[in-house]
Amino acid sequence: MRIAHHAVERGQGRLVTIGLGSCVAIAVQDRVAKVGGMAHVLLPDAPPGRGVENRAKYAATAVPLLVEAIRERGGTGPLVAKLAGGAAFFGPLPGAGRRMGERNVEAARAALAAAGIPVVAEDVGGSSGRTVTFDVASGALTVRTVAREHRVL
Repeated sequence: MRIAHHAVERGQGRLVTIGLGSCVAIAVQDRVAKVGGMAHVLLPDAPPGRGVENRAKYAATAVPLLVEAIRERGGTGPLVAKLAGGAAFFGPLPGAGRRMGERNVEAARAALAAAGIPVVAEDVGGSSGRTVTFDVASGALTVRTVAREHRVL
């Protein structure tokens, strides 16, 4: 999956995204129905006063998009989430005082909390890029970085 995209699978599907730097992968799963989705989020929120053409681009709009898509695929139970990414690739933003990766992680957590979805695991921050594989049936999120072999959440 590319930057600012999302996908949803049911059953034995696997979703993969590469090139997570300051971006965040938000993986959401219905454990009972074995339906899950993942979004490769680029930014925390859309600029004020602008319409959102691509809901997967922003954490604030990607979470509701994933929930809708999971429900359309038969997910009816409670949802859980896992996060990966948000590395510190760029310096603090002018006037913001925080790095983009940190802002993306905070926005993803806030959007999930607003949707009532608990974050059950995460691999965020640091300074290494990540590749993420989400096994929809098991809920396993495998995170690979240059700095270490891999981690399964």
